[in-house]
Amino acid sequence: MTGPALLRLATFNVLHGRRIPDEGRPSATADTDTATASDGATDVATVQPLVDAIASLDADVVALQELDRLQERSGRVDQARAIAEATGAADWRYASAFHARSVPGRRWVTDRSEPGLRVYGPRGAGHDGTVPSHGIALLSRLPVLDWRARRFAAPPVALPLRVAGRAGLTVIRDHPRAALAAVLEGRRGPFTAVALHLSYVPGVNVRQLLAVHGWIAFLPRPHVLLGDFNLFGAIPAATLGAAGLLSPSRLRQDRSGWRGLARARTFPAHRPLLQLDHILAAGLGPHRPESGRAPRMPVSDHRPLTVELPL
Repeated sequence: MTGPALLRLATFNVLHGRRIPDEGRPSATADTDTATASDGATDVATVQPLVDAIASLDADVVALQELDRLQERSGRVDQARAIAEATGAADWRYASAFHARSVPGRRWVTDRSEPGLRVYGPRGAGHDGTVPSHGIALLSRLPVLDWRARRFAAPPVALPLRVAGRAGLTVIRDHPRAALAAVLEGRRGPFTAVALHLSYVPGVNVRQLLAVHGWIAFLPRPHVLLGDFNLFGAIPAATLGAAGLLSPSRLRQDRSGWRGLARARTFPAHRPLLQLDHILAAGLGPHRPESGRAPRMPVSDHRPLTVELPL
């Protein structure tokens, strides 16, 4: 950190910790070289490359997407918990977009014993089930005053997409998505941070973004959105700006308007062409972000995005 009044915020789509060689083709699985312990549990070292990558960001608040919880492909580790404990996050939550097992050749096998949305956290602070899931997390070194979570159903369409580790295009159906909001006690007072991962289906992602905008309308400002939006460049800020103008007058509290805080290409990680990952804010007033970065990491097909803000 560069000064006592600055907080570092980060977002990172981690692709469940999969390594990315220089040529950009991901490994088949996350790094799971560590042997299983005698009691059947997997040692946290199986996620060490992922933990090290996130720790290197030195962020006070970090939003993570595409996290595994208890998946065989990633060593049966609760990745959010392992990262939080290793990086000194004072409080954290993981929200499951869906409960399912990742099965080679079948993608996901849904477990219908659990509802789609569960919120997990430090022991005693969240659900403690053991069904494998996939989702997002928000980790904070700051005190958290309130947590909120919501889920978006899967769109009823399939699209041809490039999939990490596969050649050409693969027709896949999108899965449910989740969002996590935390009211944080900042150095200048409370503010709201939201971790989100939006659909890749055009139009659906815009509707989800607008739904999040309305969902947090009455939570303390400034508002900061962090995540993989699956929207290019300036589109998210423009979308939220238009939504603010169309909102009823009682909701028009973002006097400084929505703006993107860092412009950097984040995807694909080995040769970035697009910015899909964003940090947006409203209600910052005249304050400007500092030190926007998108460093290359040894894991994931996305690059993380970081900024520093006086919050």
